[in-house]
Amino acid sequence: MRSWLALFWQSMKVFILFTGCTILFYCGIMWVNQEYQDYHKYDKPEGAAVKVYNSATGEDVDWFNRLVLFYLDGE
Repeated sequence: MRSWLALFWQSMKVFILFTGCTILFYCGIMWVNQEYQDYHKYDKPEGAAVKVYNSATGEDVDWFNRLVLFYLDGE
């Protein structure tokens, strides 16, 4: 009888520890989500930003040549 109570108490301690860590992890994830929720990464840049690629130059550059140029530049 005593071993069953000890086993039950050990199981409850593990369950409480697991539940506490899960709640702490969930709160951490929600905090990070709240920090980055209003972050707009696709806003127009401010200051002296320069457009890198202009497709309106009239040159017909296909995807293969752009890919080769990408690999040759090492970017």
